[in-house]
Amino acid sequence: MQALCQNVAWAGRLRETASMAAEYTQSDQFRGARIHLCDLAGLEIRDCEVSGLKIVDCYGSDIYLGGAFERLVVNDVDVTDYVESELDRQQPTRVLARDAESPDDYRAAWDAVEALWAATLDRAGLLPEAKLHEQVDGEWSFVETQRHLLMASDAWLGNAVLEEDAPYHPLGLPYGGMPPDESAKLGLTLDATPTLDEVLAPRRARMATMRRVVDGLTGLKLDRVCGRKPADPYPDQEYVVRRCLKVVLKEEAEHHRYAVRDLAVLEAGA
Repeated sequence: MQALCQNVAWAGRLRETASMAAEYTQSDQFRGARIHLCDLAGLEIRDCEVSGLKIVDCYGSDIYLGGAFERLVVNDVDVTDYVESELDRQQPTRVLARDAESPDDYRAAWDAVEALWAATLDRAGLLPEAKLHEQVDGEWSFVETQRHLLMASDAWLGNAVLEEDAPYHPLGLPYGGMPPDESAKLGLTLDATPTLDEVLAPRRARMATMRRVVDGLTGLKLDRVCGRKPADPYPDQEYVVRRCLKVVLKEEAEHHRYAVRDLAVLEAGA
């Protein structure tokens, strides 16, 4: 108890002397570091490699973890399977997306994705346009989420699978870690402020393309090696059609989960 009190007092002194929060981007200076007796209240770690991360003998409230964790242990209890099963229970479409193997599986998963977004877009349409541009807890706004899904399908479907001459729509929004200069090379306009309808026009067109592709799938088409990778920043490796289409499915399912989570907050405040 005495050690805990000393830690609390130390953290209090650090808060009193804290200055403007620093920001670190694309840095490896924390690899293997040990942070001891520091005030990390409000610390945000985003889009980072955290394999082997340990948080030991710390204290606080409202701890939030979000990401793709192969194994997650909390206070010596492995909660990985519990978290995954609960997510699967809440969002059955993520199971269809993750486990798709046959052409029929891919069609069933896309059926579910289309149904989810049809209902959610109707729901979002009931909110004022300004609400759809609000960010909840620093996450993408509803409009930004649609822009990201447009970019994801442009990359993994339009470029990698279909090898289109001009696959990237300028309103697409890449993953957070893509350098701005790489986004510019793809013709993306990151600082654009389109309305939801302006984003939905190319987004729905791309979804219709995905529908045509999955409707025509065969086992041979799924196993075809793509002639391109999704975009230049992606690793140079073999990309197979089934993998690329599964990325589209997973992106749609996971970002739908985030979107409805934040829509509930926006609706409560409307």
